[in-house]
Amino acid sequence: MEKNIYTTFDKIKGRSAKEIYLKQQGKVIWLTGLSGSGKTTLASALEKRLFELNYFCQILDGDNVRSGINKNLKFTEEDRLENIRRIAEVSKLFMNCGIILICSFISPTNEMRHMAREIIGEDDFLEVFVNTPLEVCEQRDPKGLYKKARAGEIKNFTGISSPFELPDNPFLEVVNTSPDISETVTEMLKAIIPEIKFDPLVSL
Repeated sequence: MEKNIYTTFDKIKGRSAKEIYLKQQGKVIWLTGLSGSGKTTLASALEKRLFELNYFCQILDGDNVRSGINKNLKFTEEDRLENIRRIAEVSKLFMNCGIILICSFISPTNEMRHMAREIIGEDDFLEVFVNTPLEVCEQRDPKGLYKKARAGEIKNFTGISSPFELPDNPFLEVVNTSPDISETVTEMLKAIIPEIKFDPLVSL
């Protein structure tokens, strides 16, 4: 650490106090999968359901982050790694306020996801693999990106000219081919709720 940087983590209210206040456990729910796999749709639906259950969440999404904090980054391998590093650090700051983060990012390699897990912490990183086949993603193609990638207009496009590595040990795998988003989110909640549920005995 640079000699002129002085952290203030020891002077601010701790995570436990904030989790007690919010009555929830801060976690990072990290949705990974191909473009068009339904990550953003699932993230929005999951946030809505959690909000209805009185959980306080924040979504971080690839397009939104790249229009702000990471707008100076391109899509080279080096910049994509830096993109995920910054997102993980921001997520950790939110999580330490007791907030539940729902992160929706392609994050195509195990190296990227392992780095995010290491920054956030093993126990707080809930990796959800949105496993939608490439052919289904191409059929959906909501932004027309696959068509452009196939035409060679977009370089380093995950699934076409750049690989997507299957997660080696995800917290949860979701096969997102059903049109019933509500049913899919219900299955996700069954796994996620025990991880974020407030336990006053643990917080004492």
